[in-house]
Amino acid sequence: MSAVPVTPRAKTGSVTPAATPSTARVAGSHILQASPHYTTTRRHSLYGTEDRVVIDPGSLIWKVGFSGEGKARDVFYAEPHNVQSLWSCSRATEPTERAEQDRLLEINLERCMRAVFHHSLLTDPKSRKVILVEHPLLPIYIKDMIARILFNNLQVPSISFASSHLLSLLSVGRITGLVLDSGHLESTVLPIFAARPLFPQLRTTPLAGSRLTSHLRALLLLFGTYLPPPTSLSAAVNVPAANRSMRVPQEILTDALVEEIKTRCCFVSGVLETTNDMRVSSPETGDELVELDVPPSDSAMSESSFSRESVGLESTASSHIASSDYSIISHPQPIGVSESSRGQSHLQVLANMYMRHSTATDLQIRVVPPASQQTGTGRGTLIIPGWIRERAAEVLFEGGDVDESSVAEVILDTLLKVPVDLRKTMASSILVVGGTPMLPGFIPRLHRELIRAIEPPASSRQPPRPGRPAPPQYDRYAPLRPLLSYFAILNNPAPQPPASARAAGNAGKAPAFSPATMAWVGGSLAGSLKTGGVEVAREKWDEADLTQNDDDDDMVMSVPNSEHAPRSIIPDWTRVPISAGAPPAVLPKGLTPAPSPRATVGA
Repeated sequence: MSAVPVTPRAKTGSVTPAATPSTARVAGSHILQASPHYTTTRRHSLYGTEDRVVIDPGSLIWKVGFSGEGKARDVFYAEPHNVQSLWSCSRATEPTERAEQDRLLEINLERCMRAVFHHSLLTDPKSRKVILVEHPLLPIYIKDMIARILFNNLQVPSISFASSHLLSLLSVGRITGLVLDSGHLESTVLPIFAARPLFPQLRTTPLAGSRLTSHLRALLLLFGTYLPPPTSLSAAVNVPAANRSMRVPQEILTDALVEEIKTRCCFVSGVLETTNDMRVSSPETGDELVELDVPPSDSAMSESSFSRESVGLESTASSHIASSDYSIISHPQPIGVSESSRGQSHLQVLANMYMRHSTATDLQIRVVPPASQQTGTGRGTLIIPGWIRERAAEVLFEGGDVDESSVAEVILDTLLKVPVDLRKTMASSILVVGGTPMLPGFIPRLHRELIRAIEPPASSRQPPRPGRPAPPQYDRYAPLRPLLSYFAILNNPAPQPPASARAAGNAGKAPAFSPATMAWVGGSLAGSLKTGGVEVAREKWDEADLTQNDDDDDMVMSVPNSEHAPRSIIPDWTRVPISAGAPPAVLPKGLTPAPSPRATVGA
């Protein structure tokens, strides 16, 4: 045994064990340590369990983090390998195909949810409440699938379902406004008054990030240039690049490459102000001159219809981009375009017009060559024309279709549907969020398109007969013309000179959050304030699960292979009845309400 240290007594000479020295406890324990993201001493999510987990599950990109923080901890693609959408707007109609599709979606959702807690946040899901930033048009079966994974697999205490449009408005300190959320699958406009979303006035259009991606791929296939790698080092020196140029192979344009070109190279330019003085020769008629309007009003295939047909174009090779070295070239080599169809010739006319009025430089990017050209030395070169970088987003502002309105038209259609006394407030409090508005110049161009759509149309109709007046021209947005001076976008980075005091007080006054993260920032604010949407506890989920299992056991004999129905406790605004509105006014004493008129029946 080891010897015990002793200390002699002063007078008696006996020995006693040494006493443990007493030290004062440190005032700031590890529970109250400050977060590395804050200068204060508040308890942070790393050391406590009070902060909630905020999840913004998009169809393409997820944003996750803890409440009370100014930015998300992690932003990742739902499908990191092929950069594809996790779900789509359509669903299979056959029961077997639908069940297989739902099972695959459930597997991918479970993988993403486990990555949120075990890879991105490194926290225990059993002690974390979750705020789910949901899109108003998110299908109820997907919300039920997410809740089932969080409750049954990860065993979270509760889930709060909050509208992404309302959270985006809260992130800028407002409770009333008109929110445009342009994501990957669709662009949605929702008016919000006094923190209450007006769901009956919701409007949507499929012109969003996925349509821009397919349109960009189609333009690169038609007008892009590809330089394959030289077969030898001597050919790289002796053979000029112009002799090696060719059409872009479809295998080159993978989803990851097109997504990178869209996010890093493209931008939105101003309105092309050459609408009446453009006279170009048609490739079909030779020397005959035709008029070309901007946006195109020809009966041929427009940019929107062309990109709609190119949605099904998918890359057949599994090659991926290994390098993203961009460089600017000054003298590109144009490639001739086959004019076998009228649609392509019309696009060729548009390309020539955009090329003449474009000031953007061409870029070249090193890409992995397709499998048929692996014998060359080095990588191939993809040349991106500057006018494609500048005008690829024109498809988002090209309207006129009933089912596919432009992003400016859905805002104006929503203003036509809201009550008249709210139009001025909504028009002066427009908020643009989502991933697609991250394109440089998108928000100023949207403001210009709003003003352009409301302006009186030019009278160009001819009278049907001589001596008779011309018929009145259809003016779609005439009721909104008095609001022309009140239009203001809260997060406009370059607001125009205001035409009214209300527009001056709102245009560009929002905090400098990126449009793609505003919904998550609003969820973080709601979590720190211990507020949010409809909260569903795990106890209620378990009770509803037992009740539904009993009902399924009773119906299994009558309805075999019945589909799993979503639980009724999942909030769904489509099932909520519309409120009756404000209560009737109280009449003063002595007055009786006037009888309502009734229609008489008969002669």
